[in-house]
Amino acid sequence: LNGLSVGSSYALIALGYTMVYGILQMINFAHSEIYMVGAFAAYYAAKIFGLETPSIFNFSIGLMAAILVCAIVGYAVEKFAYKPLRKSDKLNVLITAIGVSILFQFGGQIIFGANPKPFPELIENFEIANYQGIPFRIVDLLIYLVTLISLLVLTFVIYKTQTGRAMRAVSSRPDMAPLMGINNNKIISSTFMIGSMLAGVAAILVATKYPKIDPMMGIKIGTSAFVAAVFGGIGSLTGAVIGGYLLGLSEFYLIGYGGSTYREALSFGLLILILIIKPTGLMGVTLKEKI
Repeated sequence: LNGLSVGSSYALIALGYTMVYGILQMINFAHSEIYMVGAFAAYYAAKIFGLETPSIFNFSIGLMAAILVCAIVGYAVEKFAYKPLRKSDKLNVLITAIGVSILFQFGGQIIFGANPKPFPELIENFEIANYQGIPFRIVDLLIYLVTLISLLVLTFVIYKTQTGRAMRAVSSRPDMAPLMGINNNKIISSTFMIGSMLAGVAAILVATKYPKIDPMMGIKIGTSAFVAAVFGGIGSLTGAVIGGYLLGLSEFYLIGYGGSTYREALSFGLLILILIIKPTGLMGVTLKEKI
């Protein structure tokens, strides 16, 4: 249950990585820090509005605050950090992404403080089932449902709506898409905002299950989510979710068998292994391009 729960969190963040890569062919390394900002947005919303009693309403307010702030931050990062470099060499964009990530990490320590903060109990994490002494709680159910709903909604948007067709057009031929009346800038900004909103959802779910937040909280989960995206086949929405679940389960089975010391190494070990055996990932496909 722990592996599935954490794997769902990896999947939500991996979906953000996958969406940005699918459009711009770049990895937004600041994505994990947007996740961190979402957790602090919900934390301060709870403080400002006095959300002290656990309830569905208070949880919804915290969730909306995380989603809204993450969407704004994601839009700002794309507009001011990545948009000016859109025609630059990919190495410049990569260095900028790493730089933005570091800026958020240490800027967060200045703004929020370096010490961990207890996340408020926005919803009562009560037990809804118990099997042979193993509790199944409401937050676990929320995490599973939100991940599944997010995948279904994203799949519908990308393959069944006009915006989704525009996203696929920009991903395939960004030079020709404007001739079809598509605003590339608008589509790219929308993609960043949607991915960032998913990071905000993951932030409040994880913070509710593990109620401690700090400015460096995005490093571990961001790295694991990136590995999950590559493992599942970066660019594939289904692959991102499958990769998240497999990585989460692998980590907690390793912990269960006494290998908790090697949990961090597992992510990079899987990444190296999948790049050697199947560089496109589990659900990725090799595209042939005429030169």
